[in-house]
Amino acid sequence: MAPKEQFILNAFVEMCSGHQSPGLWRHPDDHSHEFGNVQHWVELAKLLEEAKFHGIFIADVLGGYDVYNGSLEPAIISGAQWPVNEPLVVISAMAAATKSIGFGVTCSTTYEQPYHLARRLSTVDHLSNGRLGWNIVTSYLDSAAKNMGFKEQLAVRLSFRHWAFVLLTSYSTMNDMLKQKSTQYRASKYVKVMYKLFESSWRDDAVVLDRSKGVYTVPDRVREINHQGKYFSVPGPHICQPSPQRTPLILQAGASKAGKAFAAQNAEAIFVSAHAPEVCKKNIAEMRDLAKTEFGRDPRSIKVLALVTPILGRTEEEAQAKLADYRKYASLEGALALFCGWTGIDLGKYGDDEELRQVESNAVRSTVEGYARFSPGTSKWTKHTVAEHVSIGGNGPIFVGTPVQVANSFQIWHDEAGVDGFNIAYALFPQSFKDVIELLLPELRARGLFWDEYALPGGTYRENFYQKKGQTGPLDEHVASTYRWKAGVDAKDHSIPN
Repeated sequence: MAPKEQFILNAFVEMCSGHQSPGLWRHPDDHSHEFGNVQHWVELAKLLEEAKFHGIFIADVLGGYDVYNGSLEPAIISGAQWPVNEPLVVISAMAAATKSIGFGVTCSTTYEQPYHLARRLSTVDHLSNGRLGWNIVTSYLDSAAKNMGFKEQLAVRLSFRHWAFVLLTSYSTMNDMLKQKSTQYRASKYVKVMYKLFESSWRDDAVVLDRSKGVYTVPDRVREINHQGKYFSVPGPHICQPSPQRTPLILQAGASKAGKAFAAQNAEAIFVSAHAPEVCKKNIAEMRDLAKTEFGRDPRSIKVLALVTPILGRTEEEAQAKLADYRKYASLEGALALFCGWTGIDLGKYGDDEELRQVESNAVRSTVEGYARFSPGTSKWTKHTVAEHVSIGGNGPIFVGTPVQVANSFQIWHDEAGVDGFNIAYALFPQSFKDVIELLLPELRARGLFWDEYALPGGTYRENFYQKKGQTGPLDEHVASTYRWKAGVDAKDHSIPN
Protein backbone atom coordinates (compact mmCIF):
# COMPACT_ATOMS: atom_id res chain seq x y z
CA MET A 1 0.00 0.00 0.00
CA ALA A 2 1.15 3.52 -0.78
CA PRO A 3 2.03 5.56 2.32
CA LYS A 4 -0.69 7.92 3.49
CA GLU A 5 -0.30 11.58 2.69
CA GLN A 6 0.49 13.43 5.90
CA PHE A 7 -1.30 16.69 6.66
CA ILE A 8 0.32 20.10 6.82
CA LEU A 9 -0.87 21.92 9.94
CA ASN A 10 -0.58 25.65 10.60
CA ALA A 11 -1.90 27.66 13.52
CA PHE A 12 -4.05 30.53 12.23
CA VAL A 13 -3.77 33.71 14.31
CA GLU A 14 -3.72 37.49 14.12
CA MET A 15 -2.21 40.13 16.36
CA CYS A 16 -5.58 40.96 17.87
CA SER A 17 -8.12 39.50 20.30
CA GLY A 18 -10.48 36.76 19.20
CA HIS A 19 -9.48 36.73 15.53
CA GLN A 20 -12.06 34.40 13.91
CA SER A 21 -14.20 34.22 17.06
CA PRO A 22 -15.03 37.78 18.15
CA GLY A 23 -16.05 38.20 21.76
CA LEU A 24 -14.35 35.03 23.02
CA TRP A 25 -11.71 37.24 24.65
CA ARG A 26 -14.32 37.60 27.44
CA HIS A 27 -14.05 33.91 28.32
CA PRO A 28 -12.17 33.44 31.61
CA ASP A 29 -9.81 30.90 30.01
CA ASP A 30 -8.93 33.03 26.96
CA HIS A 31 -5.69 35.01 26.71
CA SER A 32 -5.98 36.41 23.20
CA HIS A 33 -6.24 39.95 24.58
CA GLU A 34 -2.57 39.64 25.63
CA PHE A 35 -1.46 39.95 21.99
CA GLY A 36 0.57 43.07 22.82
CA ASN A 37 2.93 41.05 25.03
CA VAL A 38 5.88 39.53 23.16
CA GLN A 39 6.00 36.58 25.56
CA HIS A 40 2.45 35.72 24.47
CA TRP A 41 3.84 34.97 21.00
CA VAL A 42 7.08 33.39 22.12
CA GLU A 43 5.23 30.87 24.28
CA LEU A 44 2.86 30.07 21.39
CA ALA A 45 5.78 29.41 19.06
CA LYS A 46 7.47 27.13 21.59
CA LEU A 47 4.22 25.26 22.27
CA LEU A 48 3.52 24.66 18.58
CA GLU A 49 7.08 23.72 17.70
CA GLU A 50 7.13 21.12 20.46
CA ALA A 51 3.99 19.68 18.83
CA LYS A 52 5.70 19.82 15.37
CA PHE A 53 3.26 22.22 13.71
CA HIS A 54 4.56 23.20 10.29
CA GLY A 55 3.96 26.88 10.78
CA ILE A 56 2.20 29.81 12.39
CA PHE A 57 0.21 31.81 9.88
CA ILE A 58 -0.40 35.40 10.99
CA ALA A 59 -3.24 37.20 9.23
CA ASP A 60 -3.45 40.98 9.05
CA VAL A 61 -5.63 43.91 8.04
CA LEU A 62 -4.71 47.58 7.62
CA GLY A 63 -8.03 49.10 8.65
CA GLY A 64 -11.05 48.66 10.85
CA TYR A 65 -14.29 46.87 9.97
CA ASP A 66 -16.69 49.78 9.53
CA VAL A 67 -19.13 48.54 6.86
CA TYR A 68 -21.78 47.24 9.28
CA ASN A 69 -24.14 50.15 10.01
CA GLY A 70 -21.52 52.38 8.40
CA SER A 71 -19.64 52.54 11.68
CA LEU A 72 -16.47 51.27 13.31
CA GLU A 73 -18.20 51.22 16.69
CA PRO A 74 -19.37 47.56 16.64
CA ALA A 75 -15.80 46.42 16.00
CA ILE A 76 -14.38 48.77 18.64
CA ILE A 77 -16.82 47.61 21.31
CA SER A 78 -16.59 43.90 20.56
CA GLY A 79 -12.87 43.81 19.78
CA ALA A 80 -13.55 42.31 16.34
CA GLN A 81 -10.04 42.39 14.89
CA TRP A 82 -9.65 45.77 16.56
CA PRO A 83 -7.12 46.83 17.62
CA VAL A 84 -4.58 45.04 15.41
CA ASN A 85 -0.80 45.16 15.69
CA GLU A 86 1.67 44.74 12.83
CA PRO A 87 2.64 41.05 12.49
CA LEU A 88 6.10 41.00 10.91
CA VAL A 89 7.90 42.56 13.85
CA VAL A 90 7.15 39.72 16.30
CA ILE A 91 8.54 36.93 14.14
CA SER A 92 12.16 37.56 15.14
CA ALA A 93 11.27 37.02 18.80
CA MET A 94 9.44 33.77 18.01
CA ALA A 95 12.25 32.62 15.75
CA ALA A 96 14.86 33.27 18.45
CA ALA A 97 12.99 30.89 20.78
CA THR A 98 12.57 28.10 18.21
CA LYS A 99 14.55 26.24 15.55
CA SER A 100 12.22 24.61 13.02
CA ILE A 101 8.69 26.01 12.90
CA GLY A 102 7.86 28.32 9.99
CA PHE A 103 6.20 31.73 10.10
CA GLY A 104 3.77 32.82 7.41
CA VAL A 105 3.06 36.54 7.56
CA THR A 106 0.46 38.57 5.69
CA CYS A 107 1.91 41.63 3.96
CA SER A 108 -0.24 43.67 1.59
CA THR A 109 1.04 44.86 -1.77
CA THR A 110 -1.48 47.70 -1.93
CA TYR A 111 0.24 50.55 -0.15
CA GLU A 112 3.90 49.57 0.19
CA GLN A 113 6.55 49.87 -2.49
CA PRO A 114 8.25 46.58 -3.48
CA TYR A 115 11.73 47.85 -2.66
CA HIS A 116 10.76 48.56 0.95
CA LEU A 117 8.81 45.33 1.49
CA ALA A 118 11.59 43.23 -0.05
CA ARG A 119 14.01 44.68 2.48
CA ARG A 120 11.72 43.88 5.41
CA LEU A 121 11.05 40.33 4.25
CA SER A 122 14.70 39.57 3.49
CA THR A 123 15.70 40.89 6.91
CA VAL A 124 13.27 38.59 8.73
CA ASP A 125 14.25 35.64 6.54
CA HIS A 126 17.84 36.26 7.66
CA LEU A 127 16.93 36.59 11.34
CA SER A 128 14.76 33.46 11.30
CA ASN A 129 17.36 31.37 9.44
CA GLY A 130 15.08 31.02 6.45
CA ARG A 131 11.78 30.26 8.15
CA LEU A 132 9.66 33.02 6.62
CA GLY A 133 6.62 32.69 4.39
CA TRP A 134 4.91 35.62 2.66
CA ASN A 135 1.13 35.59 2.33
CA ILE A 136 0.51 37.85 -0.67
CA VAL A 137 -2.66 39.91 -0.29
CA THR A 138 -4.16 43.15 -1.50
CA SER A 139 -6.01 45.38 0.96
CA TYR A 140 -9.79 45.59 0.78
CA LEU A 141 -11.05 47.94 3.49
CA ASP A 142 -12.04 51.54 2.75
CA SER A 143 -10.95 52.48 6.25
CA ALA A 144 -7.38 51.51 5.33
CA ALA A 145 -7.46 53.46 2.06
CA LYS A 146 -8.61 56.66 3.73
CA ASN A 147 -5.84 56.45 6.31
CA MET A 148 -3.32 55.87 3.54
CA GLY A 149 -4.34 59.08 1.80
CA PHE A 150 -6.63 57.67 -0.90
CA LYS A 151 -10.13 58.94 -1.65
CA GLU A 152 -11.33 55.44 -2.48
CA GLN A 153 -10.16 51.97 -1.69
CA LEU A 154 -7.55 50.88 -4.18
CA ALA A 155 -8.70 47.33 -3.56
CA VAL A 156 -12.16 48.20 -4.87
CA ARG A 157 -10.60 49.09 -8.19
CA LEU A 158 -7.67 46.71 -8.28
CA SER A 159 -8.01 43.98 -5.70
CA PHE A 160 -9.50 40.53 -5.31
CA ARG A 161 -12.43 40.35 -2.90
CA HIS A 162 -11.34 39.34 0.56
CA TRP A 163 -10.24 35.73 0.37
CA ALA A 164 -12.53 34.56 3.15
CA PHE A 165 -15.61 34.91 0.97
CA VAL A 166 -14.47 34.46 -2.62
CA LEU A 167 -15.41 30.79 -2.40
CA LEU A 168 -18.99 31.63 -1.55
CA THR A 169 -19.76 34.66 -3.65
CA SER A 170 -19.35 35.61 -7.27
CA TYR A 171 -19.29 38.95 -8.99
CA SER A 172 -22.56 39.93 -10.57
CA THR A 173 -21.34 42.63 -12.93
CA MET A 174 -18.80 42.94 -15.73
CA ASN A 175 -17.29 45.86 -13.85
CA ASP A 176 -16.36 43.59 -10.97
CA MET A 177 -14.78 41.13 -13.39
CA LEU A 178 -12.65 43.90 -14.82
CA LYS A 179 -11.55 44.85 -11.33
CA GLN A 180 -10.38 41.30 -10.73
CA LYS A 181 -8.34 41.35 -13.94
CA SER A 182 -6.79 44.68 -12.95
CA THR A 183 -5.79 43.23 -9.60
CA GLN A 184 -4.19 40.18 -11.12
CA TYR A 185 -2.22 42.35 -13.50
CA ARG A 186 -0.99 44.78 -10.86
CA ALA A 187 -0.24 42.04 -8.32
CA SER A 188 1.68 40.04 -10.92
CA LYS A 189 3.81 43.09 -11.70
CA TYR A 190 4.46 43.68 -8.01
CA VAL A 191 5.58 40.10 -7.46
CA LYS A 192 7.88 40.19 -10.50
CA VAL A 193 9.67 43.18 -8.99
CA MET A 194 10.03 41.22 -5.76
CA TYR A 195 11.47 38.22 -7.61
CA LYS A 196 13.96 40.48 -9.34
CA LEU A 197 15.09 41.96 -6.03
CA PHE A 198 15.17 38.64 -4.18
CA GLU A 199 16.69 36.46 -6.91
CA SER A 200 18.33 38.53 -9.67
CA SER A 201 20.01 41.43 -7.95
CA TRP A 202 22.71 39.48 -6.09
CA ARG A 203 24.58 36.41 -7.29
CA ASP A 204 24.49 33.49 -4.86
CA ASP A 205 28.21 33.90 -4.14
CA ALA A 206 28.34 37.70 -4.09
CA VAL A 207 29.33 37.95 -0.42
CA VAL A 208 32.86 36.58 0.07
CA LEU A 209 34.03 38.18 3.35
CA ASP A 210 37.66 38.08 2.19
CA ARG A 211 39.48 39.48 5.21
CA SER A 212 42.92 39.33 3.62
CA LYS A 213 41.86 41.47 0.63
CA GLY A 214 39.33 43.55 2.50
CA VAL A 215 36.52 42.56 0.14
CA TYR A 216 33.12 42.07 1.70
CA THR A 217 31.13 41.74 -1.52
CA VAL A 218 32.40 41.31 -5.08
CA PRO A 219 30.95 44.35 -6.89
CA ASP A 220 30.31 42.70 -10.27
CA ARG A 221 28.16 40.10 -8.50
CA VAL A 222 25.62 42.76 -7.50
CA ARG A 223 23.55 44.57 -10.13
CA GLU A 224 20.65 46.91 -10.62
CA ILE A 225 17.39 45.35 -11.73
CA ASN A 226 16.30 48.51 -13.61
CA HIS A 227 12.60 47.73 -13.46
CA GLN A 228 10.45 50.30 -15.27
CA GLY A 229 6.73 49.73 -15.47
CA LYS A 230 3.29 51.28 -15.28
CA TYR A 231 3.03 50.80 -11.52
CA PHE A 232 6.59 50.57 -10.23
CA SER A 233 9.99 52.04 -10.97
CA VAL A 234 12.76 50.22 -9.11
CA PRO A 235 16.34 50.58 -10.31
CA GLY A 236 17.81 48.57 -7.43
CA PRO A 237 19.97 46.80 -6.47
CA HIS A 238 18.33 45.05 -3.54
CA ILE A 239 19.73 46.53 -0.34
CA CYS A 240 19.91 43.11 1.39
CA GLN A 241 22.31 40.30 0.59
CA PRO A 242 20.68 36.95 -0.29
CA SER A 243 18.80 35.49 2.67
CA PRO A 244 18.64 31.73 3.34
CA GLN A 245 15.56 31.26 1.15
CA ARG A 246 16.00 34.40 -0.97
CA THR A 247 12.30 34.28 -1.86
CA PRO A 248 10.18 33.47 1.21
CA LEU A 249 7.76 30.57 0.88
CA ILE A 250 4.91 32.01 -1.20
CA LEU A 251 1.48 31.73 0.38
CA GLN A 252 -1.69 32.99 -1.27
CA ALA A 253 -5.47 32.73 -1.35
CA GLY A 254 -7.29 33.23 -4.60
CA ALA A 255 -10.53 31.74 -5.84
CA SER A 256 -11.81 34.38 -8.22
CA LYS A 257 -10.88 33.78 -11.84
CA ALA A 258 -8.03 36.25 -11.62
CA GLY A 259 -6.99 34.99 -8.20
CA LYS A 260 -6.77 31.42 -9.43
CA ALA A 261 -4.44 32.39 -12.25
CA PHE A 262 -2.23 34.38 -9.89
CA ALA A 263 -2.11 31.53 -7.37
CA ALA A 264 -1.53 28.90 -10.05
CA GLN A 265 1.61 30.70 -11.16
CA ASN A 266 2.98 31.94 -7.85
CA ALA A 267 1.61 30.14 -4.80
CA GLU A 268 3.37 27.30 -3.05
CA ALA A 269 0.57 27.08 -0.51
CA ILE A 270 -3.01 28.20 -1.07
CA PHE A 271 -5.50 28.94 1.69
CA VAL A 272 -9.19 28.21 1.21
CA SER A 273 -12.10 29.09 3.43
CA ALA A 274 -15.62 27.67 3.19
CA HIS A 275 -18.09 25.75 5.30
CA ALA A 276 -18.19 22.61 3.17
CA PRO A 277 -15.66 20.64 1.09
CA GLU A 278 -17.99 20.72 -1.94
CA VAL A 279 -17.49 24.49 -2.16
CA CYS A 280 -13.71 24.12 -2.37
CA LYS A 281 -13.40 21.06 -4.57
CA LYS A 282 -13.98 22.70 -7.95
CA ASN A 283 -11.82 25.73 -7.17
CA ILE A 284 -8.92 23.60 -6.00
CA ALA A 285 -9.12 21.40 -9.08
CA GLU A 286 -9.24 24.43 -11.37
CA MET A 287 -6.21 26.05 -9.72
CA ARG A 288 -4.18 22.87 -10.01
CA ASP A 289 -5.21 22.41 -13.64
CA LEU A 290 -4.15 25.99 -14.41
CA ALA A 291 -0.83 25.42 -12.68
CA LYS A 292 -0.14 22.43 -14.92
CA THR A 293 -1.52 23.59 -18.27
CA GLU A 294 -0.63 27.29 -18.17
CA PHE A 295 2.52 27.38 -16.07
CA GLY A 296 4.07 23.92 -16.38
CA ARG A 297 3.96 23.18 -12.67
CA ASP A 298 3.34 19.89 -10.92
CA PRO A 299 -0.15 20.50 -9.49
CA ARG A 300 0.67 18.44 -6.42
CA SER A 301 3.53 20.78 -5.55
CA ILE A 302 0.90 23.39 -4.65
CA LYS A 303 -0.39 22.57 -1.19
CA VAL A 304 -3.92 23.62 -0.23
CA LEU A 305 -4.81 24.37 3.39
CA ALA A 306 -8.40 24.78 4.62
CA LEU A 307 -9.52 26.97 7.50
CA VAL A 308 -11.02 24.91 10.36
CA THR A 309 -11.82 25.43 14.04
CA PRO A 310 -11.73 22.16 16.01
CA ILE A 311 -13.56 22.00 19.35
CA LEU A 312 -12.44 18.81 21.01
CA GLY A 313 -13.54 16.74 23.97
CA ARG A 314 -12.74 13.29 25.28
CA THR A 315 -16.40 12.55 24.69
CA GLU A 316 -18.84 14.06 22.22
CA GLU A 317 -20.85 15.44 25.15
CA GLU A 318 -17.77 17.21 26.50
CA ALA A 319 -17.06 18.77 23.11
CA GLN A 320 -20.66 19.93 22.68
CA ALA A 321 -20.60 21.41 26.19
CA LYS A 322 -17.51 23.40 25.24
CA LEU A 323 -19.24 24.75 22.15
CA ALA A 324 -22.30 25.74 24.17
CA ASP A 325 -20.04 27.47 26.67
CA TYR A 326 -18.19 29.36 23.94
CA ARG A 327 -21.41 30.55 22.34
CA LYS A 328 -22.29 32.38 25.58
CA TYR A 329 -19.34 34.70 24.96
CA ALA A 330 -19.46 35.09 21.18
CA SER A 331 -20.29 38.59 19.96
CA LEU A 332 -22.93 38.68 17.22
CA GLU A 333 -22.28 42.38 16.66
CA GLY A 334 -18.59 41.60 16.24
CA ALA A 335 -19.43 38.78 13.87
CA LEU A 336 -21.56 41.13 11.76
CA ALA A 337 -18.76 43.69 11.73
CA LEU A 338 -16.39 41.06 10.33
CA PHE A 339 -18.88 39.58 7.87
CA CYS A 340 -19.85 42.96 6.45
CA GLY A 341 -16.21 43.99 6.14
CA TRP A 342 -15.27 40.73 4.42
CA THR A 343 -18.10 40.95 1.90
CA GLY A 344 -18.62 44.69 1.55
CA ILE A 345 -22.32 44.10 2.31
CA ASP A 346 -23.98 46.14 5.09
CA LEU A 347 -26.50 43.82 6.71
CA GLY A 348 -27.41 46.64 9.08
CA LYS A 349 -29.78 47.86 6.37
CA TYR A 350 -32.05 44.89 6.95
CA GLY A 351 -34.55 44.24 9.73
CA ASP A 352 -33.89 41.84 12.57
CA ASP A 353 -36.41 39.31 11.27
CA GLU A 354 -36.00 39.92 7.54
CA GLU A 355 -35.38 36.80 5.42
CA LEU A 356 -32.19 37.61 3.53
CA ARG A 357 -32.86 35.06 0.81
CA GLN A 358 -35.77 37.20 -0.33
CA VAL A 359 -34.22 40.67 -0.47
CA GLU A 360 -33.63 42.54 -3.73
CA SER A 361 -29.82 42.52 -3.52
CA ASN A 362 -28.29 39.76 -5.66
CA ALA A 363 -25.09 39.91 -3.63
CA VAL A 364 -26.89 39.38 -0.34
CA ARG A 365 -29.09 36.58 -1.67
CA SER A 366 -26.24 34.68 -3.32
CA THR A 367 -24.03 34.96 -0.26
CA VAL A 368 -26.70 33.79 2.18
CA GLU A 369 -27.91 31.04 -0.15
CA GLY A 370 -24.33 29.80 -0.23
CA TYR A 371 -24.53 29.26 3.52
CA ALA A 372 -28.04 27.84 3.41
CA ARG A 373 -27.06 25.08 0.98
CA PHE A 374 -24.80 23.58 3.61
CA SER A 375 -27.00 24.24 6.64
CA PRO A 376 -30.31 22.68 5.59
CA GLY A 377 -31.59 22.60 9.16
CA THR A 378 -31.82 26.40 9.31
CA SER A 379 -35.28 27.44 8.15
CA LYS A 380 -34.83 31.21 8.17
CA TRP A 381 -31.75 33.29 7.44
CA THR A 382 -31.70 36.72 9.06
CA LYS A 383 -28.66 38.87 9.74
CA HIS A 384 -28.55 37.33 13.22
CA THR A 385 -28.54 33.83 11.72
CA VAL A 386 -25.54 34.84 9.63
CA ALA A 387 -23.85 36.31 12.69
CA GLU A 388 -24.34 33.10 14.68
CA HIS A 389 -22.97 31.13 11.75
CA VAL A 390 -19.67 33.04 11.62
CA SER A 391 -19.31 34.08 15.27
CA ILE A 392 -17.09 31.09 16.06
CA GLY A 393 -14.60 30.04 13.40
CA GLY A 394 -15.36 32.77 10.89
CA ASN A 395 -15.94 31.42 7.40
CA GLY A 396 -14.57 27.98 8.12
CA PRO A 397 -16.26 24.90 9.54
CA ILE A 398 -16.35 24.05 13.23
CA PHE A 399 -15.41 20.42 13.88
CA VAL A 400 -16.97 19.48 17.22
CA GLY A 401 -16.40 16.08 18.76
CA THR A 402 -13.95 13.49 19.96
CA PRO A 403 -10.47 13.12 18.44
CA VAL A 404 -11.79 10.28 16.27
CA GLN A 405 -14.71 12.36 15.01
CA VAL A 406 -12.59 15.43 14.26
CA ALA A 407 -9.90 13.34 12.56
CA ASN A 408 -12.66 11.82 10.44
CA SER A 409 -13.73 15.33 9.41
CA PHE A 410 -10.15 16.17 8.46
CA GLN A 411 -10.02 13.04 6.34
CA ILE A 412 -13.29 13.91 4.61
CA TRP A 413 -11.98 17.32 3.61
CA HIS A 414 -8.80 15.74 2.30
CA ASP A 415 -10.67 13.08 0.33
CA GLU A 416 -13.53 15.20 -1.00
CA ALA A 417 -11.97 18.62 -1.51
CA GLY A 418 -8.38 17.60 -2.17
CA VAL A 419 -6.83 19.72 0.59
CA ASP A 420 -3.35 18.89 1.87
CA GLY A 421 -3.72 20.32 5.33
CA PHE A 422 -5.38 22.85 7.58
CA ASN A 423 -5.12 26.34 8.98
CA ILE A 424 -6.32 25.74 12.51
CA ALA A 425 -8.12 28.68 14.10
CA TYR A 426 -8.85 28.93 17.79
CA ALA A 427 -11.92 29.59 19.89
CA LEU A 428 -9.84 30.09 23.05
CA PHE A 429 -6.21 31.20 22.98
CA PRO A 430 -4.09 29.15 23.59
CA GLN A 431 -6.37 26.43 25.01
CA SER A 432 -7.79 25.46 21.61
CA PHE A 433 -4.26 24.72 20.38
CA LYS A 434 -3.50 22.78 23.56
CA ASP A 435 -6.62 20.67 22.95
CA VAL A 436 -5.46 19.95 19.39
CA ILE A 437 -2.03 18.95 20.66
CA GLU A 438 -3.27 16.79 23.53
CA LEU A 439 -6.28 15.16 21.88
CA LEU A 440 -6.19 15.41 18.09
CA LEU A 441 -2.53 15.01 17.14
CA PRO A 442 -2.16 11.57 18.78
CA GLU A 443 -5.14 10.36 16.74
CA LEU A 444 -3.73 11.81 13.50
CA ARG A 445 -0.34 10.24 14.22
CA ALA A 446 -1.95 6.89 14.98
CA ARG A 447 -3.49 7.04 11.50
CA GLY A 448 -0.20 8.04 9.88
CA LEU A 449 -1.61 11.45 8.93
CA PHE A 450 0.85 13.68 10.81
CA TRP A 451 4.57 13.49 11.22
CA ASP A 452 6.40 12.74 14.48
CA GLU A 453 9.26 15.14 13.79
CA TYR A 454 10.23 17.88 11.37
CA ALA A 455 11.63 16.42 8.18
CA LEU A 456 14.66 18.68 8.60
CA PRO A 457 15.00 19.96 12.17
CA GLY A 458 16.57 23.39 11.99
CA GLY A 459 15.83 23.62 8.28
CA THR A 460 14.17 26.40 6.35
CA TYR A 461 10.41 26.74 6.06
CA ARG A 462 10.56 25.56 2.44
CA GLU A 463 12.77 22.55 3.21
CA ASN A 464 10.31 21.31 5.81
CA PHE A 465 7.34 22.24 3.65
CA TYR A 466 8.58 20.05 0.78
CA GLN A 467 10.48 17.68 3.09
CA LYS A 468 13.52 18.05 0.88
CA LYS A 469 16.96 18.95 2.14
CA GLY A 470 18.59 21.75 0.17
CA GLN A 471 15.26 23.03 -1.22
CA THR A 472 15.74 26.47 0.28
CA GLY A 473 14.56 28.28 -2.85
CA PRO A 474 11.45 27.73 -4.97
CA LEU A 475 11.24 24.54 -7.01
CA ASP A 476 12.83 24.61 -10.46
CA GLU A 477 9.36 24.62 -12.03
CA HIS A 478 8.36 27.78 -10.15
CA VAL A 479 8.54 31.10 -11.97
CA ALA A 480 10.78 32.60 -9.27
CA SER A 481 13.52 30.07 -10.04
CA THR A 482 14.00 31.61 -13.50
CA TYR A 483 15.14 34.79 -11.77
CA ARG A 484 17.85 33.11 -9.67
CA TRP A 485 21.37 34.44 -10.37
CA LYS A 486 23.39 31.37 -9.51
CA ALA A 487 26.96 31.17 -8.24
CA GLY A 488 29.62 31.24 -10.91
CA VAL A 489 27.36 32.67 -13.65
CA ASP A 490 28.45 35.91 -15.27
CA ALA A 491 25.87 38.67 -15.44
CA LYS A 492 26.03 38.61 -19.25
CA ASP A 493 25.00 34.96 -19.19
CA HIS A 494 21.96 35.56 -16.98
CA SER A 495 19.58 38.23 -18.12
CA ILE A 496 16.87 39.35 -15.73
CA PRO A 497 13.46 38.06 -16.92
CA ASN A 498 10.85 40.70 -17.67
